[in-house]
Amino acid sequence: MDDVPAGPASTEPGRPSLSVVVPVHNGGRDFERCLRRLRESSWARFELLVVDDGSTDDSGPVAVRHGASVLRHDRPLGPAAARNLGAEKATGELIFFLDADVAVHPDTIERGMTRFLDDPGLTALFGSYDDRPLAPGIVSRFRNLLHHYVHQQGDFVDDARPAHTFWTGCGMIRRAAFREFGGFDPRLYARPSIEDIELGYRLTRAGRKIVLARDVQATHMKRWTLFEVVRTDVFRRGVPWMLLIKRSGTVETDLNVQAAQKLSVAATGGLLLATAALPMTAWAGAVAVACAGGVVALNTPLYRFLARRRGVGFAVGSFPLHLLYFVCCGVSVVIALTRWYVLDRRRRPVAEGRVDRGGRPIPPPAWVRLARRLQRWTTRSR
Repeated sequence: MDDVPAGPASTEPGRPSLSVVVPVHNGGRDFERCLRRLRESSWARFELLVVDDGSTDDSGPVAVRHGASVLRHDRPLGPAAARNLGAEKATGELIFFLDADVAVHPDTIERGMTRFLDDPGLTALFGSYDDRPLAPGIVSRFRNLLHHYVHQQGDFVDDARPAHTFWTGCGMIRRAAFREFGGFDPRLYARPSIEDIELGYRLTRAGRKIVLARDVQATHMKRWTLFEVVRTDVFRRGVPWMLLIKRSGTVETDLNVQAAQKLSVAATGGLLLATAALPMTAWAGAVAVACAGGVVALNTPLYRFLARRRGVGFAVGSFPLHLLYFVCCGVSVVIALTRWYVLDRRRRPVAEGRVDRGGRPIPPPAWVRLARRLQRWTTRSR
């Protein structure tokens, strides 16, 4: 497997050197396919660094067999810490972050590198999943196609548009900028979360340029379950992203947080309330139908896209999964705002004068403590 270089990133005249960083934790067959597809890239010269994040399977030896330099954490520290380690050891001028369950196209790396060659002011770019996910089942296919669709929307010029977030599933960044801004924050994000989005916010606030390049695509191989969907959308993305928005003061209107998506969340909430009120009033049925129609109207382009890719039956069957997605978004907002305005305030009770008669801080109510335990339980495993 010596087609993939394992040594330092090579340098050719007029071509920046590249390091590919892949964090992995028990990657299995998908990880081996990820490495094999890297070997088939048209941009053949790069340093391949795999960070084995406490795997208990043979991910490390598999990476070695595919020509990678392997770094290892003895216990799982999370992808933020793993990518930071890879970036610390990287020698390339550019770093290409790739998830272990993502398989690049032959031209994925070359398309990204070409943009850096053409634009010296570019700090980072990221692409999207393609519209041919490998995992079977409606849940996995819907999730991966939804991601592809969202990342393909917007006002593109030459297949690129400005972005103020970053994405490490398939994203490139200048190593100097990554180090200058301190990389990802493993203390804030010890588990898979939005560490890449948070870094993107820091970069763009400082005036650095990030683009979403819709022609830089790769295949997602993840197999989704409904439990994983809810855990990811609420505790690993929704709640942390909402808290990041509150901390940074950002008015977010891009990607998954566009106005139509916010209205869809509200309409889904109205649909649930109206459905619950059906035994009490006949008007609830009309309200439920109107709210469901509103969701369909707001997302008609998506459903047309799904019908073109997988058929009308698939698009219809995806509607409940889309409603679940909007429910998770709404729940995330409620949890995040509760934490922001209630829990975080209760962490500073003495400064705010909220103590009992003995001068002791007032503890949070029982329902808040229960919510904390639930969040810790759902984020404990990777």
